[in-house]
Amino acid sequence: MTLFSRAAIGNGHGGFTIGQTQIEPPGPDEILVRMQAAGICHTDYDSLRWGKPIVMGHEGAGIVEEVGDLVSHLEPGDRVALNWATPCLECFQCQRGNQHLCEVNSPVIAGGNGYTPGHARLESTTWKGSPIERSFNLGTLSEYALVKTSAAVKINAANLEFPAAAIIGCGVMTGYGSVVHAAKLQPHSSAVVLGCGGVGLNVIQGCKWQGASSIIAIDTNVNRLELARQFGATDCYQADPQDIGLLNAAIYVRSQTAGRGADYAFECTAVPALGAAPLAMIRNAGTAVQVSGIEQEITFDMNLFEWDKIYINPLYGQCRPQEDFPQIIRLFNEGKWLLNELVTRTYPLNDLQQAFEDMLAGHNAKGVIVFP
Repeated sequence: MTLFSRAAIGNGHGGFTIGQTQIEPPGPDEILVRMQAAGICHTDYDSLRWGKPIVMGHEGAGIVEEVGDLVSHLEPGDRVALNWATPCLECFQCQRGNQHLCEVNSPVIAGGNGYTPGHARLESTTWKGSPIERSFNLGTLSEYALVKTSAAVKINAANLEFPAAAIIGCGVMTGYGSVVHAAKLQPHSSAVVLGCGGVGLNVIQGCKWQGASSIIAIDTNVNRLELARQFGATDCYQADPQDIGLLNAAIYVRSQTAGRGADYAFECTAVPALGAAPLAMIRNAGTAVQVSGIEQEITFDMNLFEWDKIYINPLYGQCRPQEDFPQIIRLFNEGKWLLNELVTRTYPLNDLQQAFEDMLAGHNAKGVIVFP
């Protein structure tokens, strides 16, 4: 039976409306999730300008309402966290362990023009009588979401509330994976984190958990630097917005790392002009990680690569959802990973515009939409 669902619909040209979609029953490998919470991040704001109508939202958690005929590991009533990288486990990339790069199911970011939707059933969700895409095949800013079963991970932690569970699906995973999988940060090393928003705070947590001896947080916002200390930064530097390429900040980093630079640096600002900045922070043979997904064309001073420096641009923290999500939840249960503390404020769906404004102003570590 067709279900009606209130949802945030981006118009593709910078605006959105709260409208009503129609959702078909799950296909054989799909589940219907009654959403309880949906995280807000800059990608959701960017999706307003993808040039087409879209059901917004790609971070979320909720309760399984209905399952398809081939779904055996989930059942109605299960609490699940959603992820936007849905591996098929059989394609070229999945067979090589790159589940986040699945060539069959996962959406592929496409330089400022939105994304290709993979193999989602576009006709399963309609708005005003026409099929409408769901952001990253999820569309979590909706009372209900129809997703592939591979997009859902069961939450085995009764004390993990839905707003905190929702943000695992992107910001937490990206930060965790960028440190653990992409950088493979070694114990007793030094790290610099540029930008202390939701993703940056999770990079800091990842560095702390991996045993970094020094974690320098850099941001222009003093409130975010205070949060950075709470999440594990050992040192904070308030950058000058006029510091081109953060070169003055790099001088400070070298002064704190025996004059040579840090072992690792993570760019989490999503500011194109700072795409090369982590290279200025690291020592020779150090590793710079471009975490935030900058896709614009930028210019690099090749002197910053001297010598033997590594620059990597991982997607989604090289996510393996069925392994990584449970690990993050285990760390939460053991008191080794802060999740509830990341949720600064919750909002009803009707206050989505305010949630965006607070995010852009830097008021929140993470804002989350909650559903009654």
